[in-house]
Amino acid sequence: MKVKLWIIILLLFLSCIVKSQEISQEKVTDSIQQKDSVATISEVIIQSSRRDVKLNQGNIVMNISGNKDFKTSTNILEVLRKTPGVTVDSEDGIFIGGRISPAIFINGKPVVMSAQELQIYLRSLSPDMVESLEVNTNPSSKYDAEFKGIIDIKLKKNTNLGWIGNYIGNTSINKFNYKENSLNLSYNAQKISYNVQLGYNNGISIYRYRALQRLANTNVMRTETYQKDDAEIYTAQMGIDYKLNDKNRFGVNVRANFRESERIRLGSLYTVNKDETQLIFNTESKNPINYIQDNYGITADYSFQYKNFKLIFLGNYLSVKNKQEDDFLNNDKPTSELLSYWKSDLLNKIDIYAGQVDVSQKIGDATFDAGLKLSDTKTNNMIRYDTLSVNQQFVFDPTRSNQFSYKEKIFAGYLTYSQKFNKLQINAGLRFENTQSISNAVTVDSVVSRNYLKWLPSFSASYAFNKSSELSFSYSRKLTRPVFSQLNPFRFYYSPLNYWIGNPYLQPSFTNQIKATYRYKNRVTAFTIGKETDVMTRYPIYNPETNVLEFLGTNLPYRNFASLEISFPIKITKWWNINTQIAGYYNHEFRPYLDEVFALKIYNYEMRLNQVFSLSKGYTINLFSNYESKTGNSLYIIKPRYTIDISIQKAWLDNKLNTKISFNNVFDSYDQRLEFRHKQIMDTQFTHWWDTQKLILSLSYNFGKSKYQTKNIQKTEEENRAR
Repeated sequence: MKVKLWIIILLLFLSCIVKSQEISQEKVTDSIQQKDSVATISEVIIQSSRRDVKLNQGNIVMNISGNKDFKTSTNILEVLRKTPGVTVDSEDGIFIGGRISPAIFINGKPVVMSAQELQIYLRSLSPDMVESLEVNTNPSSKYDAEFKGIIDIKLKKNTNLGWIGNYIGNTSINKFNYKENSLNLSYNAQKISYNVQLGYNNGISIYRYRALQRLANTNVMRTETYQKDDAEIYTAQMGIDYKLNDKNRFGVNVRANFRESERIRLGSLYTVNKDETQLIFNTESKNPINYIQDNYGITADYSFQYKNFKLIFLGNYLSVKNKQEDDFLNNDKPTSELLSYWKSDLLNKIDIYAGQVDVSQKIGDATFDAGLKLSDTKTNNMIRYDTLSVNQQFVFDPTRSNQFSYKEKIFAGYLTYSQKFNKLQINAGLRFENTQSISNAVTVDSVVSRNYLKWLPSFSASYAFNKSSELSFSYSRKLTRPVFSQLNPFRFYYSPLNYWIGNPYLQPSFTNQIKATYRYKNRVTAFTIGKETDVMTRYPIYNPETNVLEFLGTNLPYRNFASLEISFPIKITKWWNINTQIAGYYNHEFRPYLDEVFALKIYNYEMRLNQVFSLSKGYTINLFSNYESKTGNSLYIIKPRYTIDISIQKAWLDNKLNTKISFNNVFDSYDQRLEFRHKQIMDTQFTHWWDTQKLILSLSYNFGKSKYQTKNIQKTEEENRAR
């Protein structure tokens, strides 16, 4: 009933907007009769006022700055939520093609951070700072094999001399507040430019988890977890870009990111008999966590260009240090008796060195590119558990403590060829990657050593019929190595009876993919089909005697997948535009599990409507709605969900000051509900909830005497796996 009431209010609100705008634009006089007081739309014209969408070798390229669809977006992360083919989940994770986590590029160079650091960086970029976004769901052999998808963010450029400053501040209001602050300063001289970026974020975020499980002994157990995360984050970045002459350019950038989080996780396990008439046990847990992460990075790049020849060198160093201290206290709730108490102390260190050289030579209408890359990664992880004994002393627990080290070297190279024949563009490439790795679980004396060489081809062709119509086709083969957290055989607890463990024996997966894309004006249709082998995934193991639920890592034999994505604009009037996105997905995974094999075919779809109302006096209102149908995999059903966001934007002081107000997830409807398919194995259903319903106040201010855009950090794909 409450949802229906909200919908009625929302429709009345939009009707008022329609009515007000029609009166303003048509200059209706006082002679309007009463019967004309209801706003009507005489016709719907499907057209595009300007070309905000184009294709680049089959990849969607969206204009951002000046695009009405993104005018009310507070930052680029919100822009990505509205970009065709891109999904941003409740935890601000970015995906393309349904489930691919893409690499983020800035001006054609990889920008790779931990997930949290990347989100902060994307929030520091306003739409006005970005010229375009390119979504590449099928990268060629020129790119690292790890990149199954790329989002390339091209910043606006200006070579005006002088300095420029930009401040962006966001405040998210829910039960608690979260504040984000970013200051960008840059100075551009004749041959040298300097840039500084400073950031400070602080506030509280909330997460809740609920589960209902019918145990093997017929008891019914309800699990509830409430997590409150109070975080404080400092970021700093400084860079110099020096143009030696018309042929040579050199740049260096240093950055640091410091995060400290005080997290409290409260949980309960409430268990009754089958008919829920008798209490079996009622326990509560308290898990305070202190988490610290320190990141340091240095990037140096050099480029040389003479006539049709170009050489680029890029070098990177990254240092990551994670520290986490946990306390786990479990009590019997009715009597307050302490049932168990243990502590954990985690230290994780990662060092990455990477260097690559790329050369390009144009010969006639053909272009040849080649490159070499070497990366060296070292990670060391130590976790210690201490358990409170019967004599009230903490005793070292060797069964859960562990030390794990991982070393990896990758030597890679590629050769690509491209040529344009009138309206036809052809691209072909071949890449090799040699991987040498050693993982050592010191405590259990388990060493896994690997050395393998893989060849990865790619091909694409695109044909432009005219300025309004083009068709492209592409093929690629990709390799995905397990990230360090997937290999780490530590026990990470969600609750006293629920944890996951990494698997150092995981194999890399391989993906063969074909994609076809057609564009007519601003309407784009893309079809993708492919197969992935040795799919890396997690699976649950339930112990009916202890009621412990473990999540372990494994490789599945294969999965087949396909997707069809359609996006098109509809112009209702001069002041009302709708951008529509429809995507359908197919997934068929072959999953051995326990003593059975499950191979279900899963179909699902997603629909988005992004409505933009350009009102008088410079106001812009945006109504964004997203619906995801029922989906899942061979083990789980994921229930449907939807979200609706409303935002309003207004510029002041000759566009120097920009203010925005947003109300995201209006109906608090974007939680994730899952259910285990096979009741004979495990009868459980659970819900993840994040505090995405929030009011966001955003302010950005531009100052200075130039519009010169800062040069941003460049990092490598190995850094992305350091999470």
